[in-house]
Amino acid sequence: MQTPSYQIKLAQFEGPFDLLLFFIERDELDIYNIPITGIINDFLAYIHQSEELNIELSSEFILFISTLMRIKAKMLLPRKEIDAQGNEIDPREELINKILEYKRFKEASAQMAEMEALRMLMVKRGNIEKELSMVGEEDSEGTEIQNITMFKLMRAFERAMQKYSDRINKPVHTVVQYNYTMEQSRDQMLSQAQSQKTLSFEKIFDNCENRVQAIFLFLSLLELVQQKFLKIMIGEGKNNFIIEYNEPENRIAELEEDIQPQ
Repeated sequence: MQTPSYQIKLAQFEGPFDLLLFFIERDELDIYNIPITGIINDFLAYIHQSEELNIELSSEFILFISTLMRIKAKMLLPRKEIDAQGNEIDPREELINKILEYKRFKEASAQMAEMEALRMLMVKRGNIEKELSMVGEEDSEGTEIQNITMFKLMRAFERAMQKYSDRINKPVHTVVQYNYTMEQSRDQMLSQAQSQKTLSFEKIFDNCENRVQAIFLFLSLLELVQQKFLKIMIGEGKNNFIIEYNEPENRIAELEEDIQPQ
């Protein structure tokens, strides 16, 4: 049996890059020097506040957060990647290029929308009015078609299109039922890491019942890393991460270091 989920349209953000661009513009950030940790926190806060975010869209944002976590992990490595010319590679470079590409695409789309709106306004009203008048004269007596004007016709078309749009885009709100909570997922994650000390990223999701539980566990992992209960290390192979339990004394020292004035 398929589990229903919220099906909604986000009026403000069309996807992760749209939200990321919003954060950059809101905080007046330098695109070429993005604070990855701050952006991750903003994304987590957004997902927590969006209680009606459907599972498919949540997956897009969570996948994007995992990409940010991978970039952050690379930035923390003692050994930096070097290109063929011997220059240090910024792990954020690929993300920066994608942001700039999305920004150009969004600006171009806005310009095209404006051009289309202007084109629609450049209607040769005289010719259409004349044709409508001729149709009215040729029609049988007793009809009201001879009273048609361009304004009335456009208003009628606008109402018809609005009804069509309302019918097609009417949101379907079906509440998904599940017994998972962030607190339970967080405790489960912390207990597993504390007992095993280190575990592979994929092993965390071995016993997941469904995609919803996996999302809860992933969000819990990110919070625990943010709060320094856990560490994420890069293992061998592509996209292979190791989760490491951070002992209390190490966590306290790291937290104290973070609050030290720069």
